[in-house]
Amino acid sequence: QVQLVESGGGSVQAGGSLRLSCAPSRVTYNMAWFRQTPGKEREGVAEISNDGQNTFYGHSVKGRFTISRASARNTVNLDMNSLEPEDSAMYYCAAEKSVGHTWSSERSWRFWGQGTQVTVSS
Repeated sequence: QVQLVESGGGSVQAGGSLRLSCAPSRVTYNMAWFRQTPGKEREGVAEISNDGQNTFYGHSVKGRFTISRASARNTVNLDMNSLEPEDSAMYYCAAEKSVGHTWSSERSWRFWGQGTQVTVSS
């Protein structure tokens, strides 16, 4: 089992920035961030490999968001810049992807955090 604790959500105006953090209860391999709005499936935002050397991004956030690993406690950060109202969602951290599965599919991931809300106003 892995417990994932997200932090850093909040409200910001369009064009602003936020940093989300995800702290796992133990060392994990690949980790990812997803987001979800009411009535929609979870959308893959970004994935990072266990060594932090490989990253992947969803099309809608590429160039604006950066996923990284902090040295302390295997924490994964998501730096979100140039935020848009369309980025408003509940953001979830995920860990342990099934081998050979697409990172951007929520069904590929075994463990999930409780989520942190991001609201971007225009």
